[in-house]
Amino acid sequence: MLMTKLKSKKEILSLTSGSFFVINCHGCKEVGFPEEEAKALEKELMAAGRLAGVITTDYVCNPAELTLRLRSCLPIIAEADAVLVLSCGVGVQTVAEYLEDCKVFAACDTIELPGFQGVTPLEYDCGQCGECFLNLTGGICPITACSKSLVNGPCGGTKNGKCEVCPDMECGWERIIQRLKAQGRLDVLRCPTQMHDFNTDEATKAAKESE
Repeated sequence: MLMTKLKSKKEILSLTSGSFFVINCHGCKEVGFPEEEAKALEKELMAAGRLAGVITTDYVCNPAELTLRLRSCLPIIAEADAVLVLSCGVGVQTVAEYLEDCKVFAACDTIELPGFQGVTPLEYDCGQCGECFLNLTGGICPITACSKSLVNGPCGGTKNGKCEVCPDMECGWERIIQRLKAQGRLDVLRCPTQMHDFNTDEATKAAKESE
């Protein structure tokens, strides 16, 4: 199973000063969705005049289904400053690829739990690392799109846009840089990214103290 946990309100609201088009995914029953928190966020955005539109659907990880579901929403999406996706990391990546000219942001972090991982055509992968980096990388996951899972830029071993570890694989960071460049967002790469230290979590601290 998976669990999607809403990012902090402060982080979400800082993603853009303008309006959001919100996409909620209620597809896989194996994925825990923060439904009450999502509704509260929508109400706050609406009250602030920052909610351009909302769609609640299922399986946004399926490109064909996503295309059908978003077709009627495209004019509204075009007027929004950003698209906010409440789903697992796979769904966010699928939306970001479909709306590659738009700023697409993840509203949730994806956390792995034991059991079945849901239904997805597996065009993209989610490392379920508990701290999603997609908002800094144009909706392309550096953990799964890079053979070395580098989070602070390419390794320097790229040749003709291909990965030195897997020559048949496109360099994930080359893709990230090109997408951010097309969106005029290369400046987000100036801030170094730190991997989440789960040893600082309250639950982990409590477990250590009980040993």
